[in-house]
Formats: sequence, structure tokens, C-alpha cells
Amino acid sequence: MNTTRRAILAAPLLATPILSTPGQARAQSWPTRPVRIIVPYPPGGPTDIAGRVVAAGLQAQLGQPAVVENRAGASGVIGSGEVARAAPDGGMFLVNASAHVIIPHLQPNMPFDAVADFTPVTELVKVPLILVVNPQLPVNSVAELIAMARAQPGRLSYASSSIGGAPHLAGEMFKLMTGTNIAHVPYRGSGPALTDMVGGHVQVMFDSLASSAQHVREGRLRALAVSTAERIEAFPNLPTIAEAGVPGYEIATWYGMWGPKGLPEAIATRMQQAVAAVNATEEARARFTALGAQPVASPPADFARFVRAEHERWGRLVRDASITAG
Repeated sequence: MNTTRRAILAAPLLATPILSTPGQARAQSWPTRPVRIIVPYPPGGPTDIAGRVVAAGLQAQLGQPAVVENRAGASGVIGSGEVARAAPDGGMFLVNASAHVIIPHLQPNMPFDAVADFTPVTELVKVPLILVVNPQLPVNSVAELIAMARAQPGRLSYASSSIGGAPHLAGEMFKLMTGTNIAHVPYRGSGPALTDMVGGHVQVMFDSLASSAQHVREGRLRALAVSTAERIEAFPNLPTIAEAGVPGYEIATWYGMWGPKGLPEAIATRMQQAVAAVNATEEARARFTALGAQPVASPPADFARFVRAEHERWGRLVRDASITAG
């Protein structure tokens, strides 16, 4: 075979690598119809707000509307299950909170596997928790709170917005790491819990910055520390719980996006890039800042590792603290 003929035959083979794969081709044409974003909680809550802030900017990035649909019930299981059963074609995504990897440890008979039956797309935002006390409680620091709780086991109580949410686990982790006995009083949402906090019926609470900040600024609650590893912009003089006397303490509520199992990697990556572009806009950043949220938009592989680590971490805490759904 002469050199010219070999070159002609080889040309298609050499050109092949520059052609897109079927998955890449689908991602380039995706989406061809409106994208459904399932929020497994009622309208108006923090998960719903996070989903709607992102959805509002996605049309400019994807060329198709992103429609938020609330599928509330069973601690998020109903809406999440709908996404788990959906076709992995990029038509439906789930926006959920960190409870997505906590609830399975409290409800062992789940209709899906919260890790294996979903494709992680991106972490949307992270929201610090703030440790607050009723101002009538004679403590002004984390150290003083720990000392009082140790001196009077079981006398103090802490409120949470639900069983199994990050505020609940924040309280249980605090008790384990400080060797204190503080009774848990669960409520149906932050609103009722804060009402009883302000009224002095419970003394301690780990709450989202968005719902507690105004109470702190107006003196109805006293802030002792924040739950994240670093201080926060809204209260720069407020120490972290770790630096205030509980080394290694760190917890935050986070919100993420998943697709069904089998979602093509190229579509997951394109959606993540679209979310990152939305999070970078002034409109989204202003909305998230008002909620005390920190935009993230991590790549799918990073979010997948984070989800697995969080699933294992909270599973250990649920077991160590003997937390149940009842």
C-alpha cells in the first residue's frame, strides 16, 4: 500500500476523536422542552426559595424555562421519589436540603436509595446556623452555656424546626461534643419554634441565619456563635462554635440539585455550569445574601463526594445520639 493510500484510509480514523459522543451531542441540544424542578416541600420554605432563585435565572442560560413544582409530603420522600423514578433525560431535577441524606437514617424503609438512585448535579448554596438563646438566660458565651448545662443536667431545652433536620442534628452534635444534657423540643417549622424561644418557653436554638437574624438585631434573642468553620459576614464579631470552645464543631444546612440515576454526565455538567452562571448574577447573590446563604455551585464529581461523606457523617451521628423519627 503506498503512502498516499495509507494517508487517505487513516484520515477518517484521525478525525474521529474530534466528533462528539452521543452523550455530548444530547447535552448540546438539551434542553428541548421546559425543565421541571421538583421541590419536595411546600411553597415558601427555604428549600423552595433556593430552588426558585436558581430556576428564575436558568432560562437565560438554557434557553428553556425551569418550572418549580412543589411535591410535599412524608419529610420530602414523595417529591424525591418522583425524581428517582423519572427518566434520566434531563427533563426533571430535584432540589432538596441536607435532609436528603439525613432522613434515610431515620426512616430505614425508604422507597429509594438517597445516594444510589440519584445523580448529583451541584451544591447550590450553604446556609450557616446560628446558636441563639433567650436573652433572659444568664449566659453570654458558648462556654457559659456549657457550664450551665453541665451544672443543671436536663434543665435547659433546645428548640428545632423538625426532627431530623440540620438544626436538630446541630443540637445533638453539640450535646455529644460537650457532654451536656439539653432536652430537645421539636416544632413544625422555625416560626413556631422562634415564637416559643422569644417567649422563653425554650431557652436554646440552632436556627438558620435568615429566620433568626432580625430577632438578634432587635434584642429578642441573643446570639452566641455560628455553626460554620468560619465567621460570617452578617455578624463578623460572632465567633464560631469551634473557636468558642468546641473544637471540631461544624455544621451547616446545604441545598443541592440531583437528577435521576443514569443522567448523562454531559447533561449534569451543563446544568451545573448553568447554575454557576445564575449564582454569579447580582440578582441571585442579593437574594441569597438576604437569606444568609453562601452560593456554591460545585461540579458534579465534587458534589457526589460531598453527598457520600455527608450521608456517612450524619448516619454516624444518628446512631451515636440514638435519634429516632418518633
